[in-house]
Amino acid sequence: MTDNPKTTGSARLLIGARQARPHPEDPISMLYLPAEDVPSPRLSIVIPAMNEEAVMAEFMDWCHAGIEKAGISTEILIVDSSSDRTAEIALENGARVLKTPARGLGRAYQDALAVIRGRFVILGDADCTYDFREIAPFVERFEEDYEFVIGSRFAGSIEAGAMPALHRYFGTPLTTFILNVLYGSRFSDIHCGMRGVTLDALKRIDIRSQSWEYASEMIVKSVRLGLRTIEVPVHFYKDREGRLSHHKRSGWFSPWHAGWINLRAMLIHGADFFVMKPGIVLFVLGLLVTLPLAAGPVTINGITFSLSTLFLGSTLSIVGLQSLFLGCLAESLYDATGTARRRWLKRFPYSPTMIFCGLLFGVGMLLCLNFVNAYVGAGYTVFGDLIGTNHAAVIGLLSIILAFVTFVSTLLLYAFDANAPRTDRDQ
Repeated sequence: MTDNPKTTGSARLLIGARQARPHPEDPISMLYLPAEDVPSPRLSIVIPAMNEEAVMAEFMDWCHAGIEKAGISTEILIVDSSSDRTAEIALENGARVLKTPARGLGRAYQDALAVIRGRFVILGDADCTYDFREIAPFVERFEEDYEFVIGSRFAGSIEAGAMPALHRYFGTPLTTFILNVLYGSRFSDIHCGMRGVTLDALKRIDIRSQSWEYASEMIVKSVRLGLRTIEVPVHFYKDREGRLSHHKRSGWFSPWHAGWINLRAMLIHGADFFVMKPGIVLFVLGLLVTLPLAAGPVTINGITFSLSTLFLGSTLSIVGLQSLFLGCLAESLYDATGTARRRWLKRFPYSPTMIFCGLLFGVGMLLCLNFVNAYVGAGYTVFGDLIGTNHAAVIGLLSIILAFVTFVSTLLLYAFDANAPRTDRDQ
C-alpha cells in the first residue's frame, strides 16, 4: 500500500484499503482496493456516491444479495466524492472506491470508465431507492445479447411517497413523451437511474454531460447508435427516514434545473427532428406552389395567383431545402457509426450532384437574362406580355439559389466525411 500526496482520500480510508492506485487518466483521483478484491469480474456495479454514510452499509448488503442471487462474478465500484465515511464503509464491505472531486453525476461515470473491469455494467444510486437485490433481470438480458437494459419504475413499482406527484404524473411522463416523439423510441421511464449497459456500448456512448442530463444523453445516444435495447421492471422506494435526497439538499429549484438540462440534452442531440421532415414538407409544398406559376398568373374560381404567391412558394422552397440539408448535416454529426453520413453521400454522389447544380444554375441564369433583355427592350417597364417573362425570372432566381444551396451543402457533407475518424470512414 502506498500513499500519494495528490490523493483526495483521508488517512482513515487508506487504513481499510489493500492498495491505492492513481487514476490512469486523472492524477487527482485515487482508486482504493478492498482487502478481498474480485479478480476477474464479468459484471461491474458502478455507483456515484456523495455523503451516503447513513445508507451505504445497507446498500452494500443489497448489492451482495443481488450478486449472490444473479450468480455472476461482480465488482462493486463506488465513485465517491463524500466528506463523510461513505467511502470507508463501502471499502470495508468489499467495494472498490474511486475517490474523486465533486464534479457532477455525469462526470462521475466518465471518471469511472477507465477503471471498470466487467463486460457488463449496472449503474444506479447508493441511496437504497433502487433495489439492487434484484439485478438478476439485468444480467439475464445481458446474457440475451442486449446492449442497453434500462429500468422502468412505471413497469415495476413505486412506493407511496417515493416520487413527488409532480414528477410522477407530469414531469417524467412529459419528458419521456417528448424524447419518444423526437427519436421515434418507446421508452416508458427515461429518468430511471438504474440501468445496465455493456462496457463496449458505454464507451461508444461517450458520455459528455457533467450533471443530471447524462441520463437523457445516454438514452438518445443509445438510439443513435442502434443499441439492442430492452426495459426491465424495477422497484423504487422512498428515502430512508432522516435522509434527504440530493435534490432536497440543493433546494427547491434543483428538480426544475435537472428537468431543464435534461430537456436541453434531448434537443441539442435531436436538432435534425426540427429541420429534416419539416424541410421536406416545405420544399415540396413550395415547388407545388411555384412551378404552376412559372409561365404567368393562374386564376382559380375567380382568385388570381401571381407574383406574391410565387414569392411565397419560392421562399418555402428555399427554406425547405436549407432545412433538409441541415438535417442531413445534423444526422451525419450525431451518428457515431457513420451510417447516416454514408447514406447521404450515396444519395448525393459528388460528380452527378455537381453537374446537376451547374445545369440548374445555368437554366436560372438564362431565365434571368431573358427577363433582363425583355425588360430593356420594353423601355424598362413590365406590362402585358412581359408578365410571363417576369414570372420566369423569379423561377430563374429560385433555380440559382437552390443550385447554390445544394452545391455548398454537398461540399459540407463531403467535408464531414473527409474529416471523420479514420476507423469510421474505413467501415
